[in-house]
Amino acid sequence: MFERFTTSAREVVRGAVRHAEDTGAETIGEAELLLALLDRTGGSGTGGSGADSSRKEDGGGRKEDGGGRKEDGGGPKVDARARSDRKGSPAAEVLTALGAHGRRASIERALAEVRRRGGITGADVEALAGLGIDVDEIVARVEEAHGVGALATAGSTTDSAPGAASARAPRRGRRPLRRPFSREAKSVLERSLRIALARGDKYIGDEHLLLALTASPGVAAHVLADHDVTYIQVERALSARAMKG
Repeated sequence: MFERFTTSAREVVRGAVRHAEDTGAETIGEAELLLALLDRTGGSGTGGSGADSSRKEDGGGRKEDGGGRKEDGGGPKVDARARSDRKGSPAAEVLTALGAHGRRASIERALAEVRRRGGITGADVEALAGLGIDVDEIVARVEEAHGVGALATAGSTTDSAPGAASARAPRRGRRPLRRPFSREAKSVLERSLRIALARGDKYIGDEHLLLALTASPGVAAHVLADHDVTYIQVERALSARAMKG
């Protein structure tokens, strides 16, 4: 499946891995994928990212893409993935247009709260409150007894219990273990393929990853919805972008 990924989509996956490594998370989850998508909105991800920004000209005026292929002005045909790469980062443009980039700090806080509550989203908190269950009080009691972050899921990092990060740290001289994708993150990647096929695309771009994150209930979808970014809005924004050419 990964051979279908555009440069932008590959960068999102690499970014998610970096987020997990930076925080010491044991797995790469939806939160890391979402943060990596938001990273693309910081500047380079919107217009000049992907294969287009890495292309070089040789002495004869031909351009060479990231894979070392050369083409003349009249040019040999290139595959759909390469053409998509040249369009930059659709997901970054959509997230910026929908205001998610400006709300990044709030999104990060929301993701941190979900981790602290052991994966319980804000919507879950409201639903449980209707049953008379105060999640925040329960979390506070557990943390009072067992330390801050005691309910955090694997993949929570800054809120991990004291000593947890050091316990996971590799011994000096040894390469760190490769972090696996969580079950939810794997579902997102698989769903991105199905979405791409349903849209008639022969590649998987970062826009398909964004659609996959918002298509089904999950941490990322709930947090984004709370910040006015939904599947329908993403679809509409992508359609408007396509109409502009």
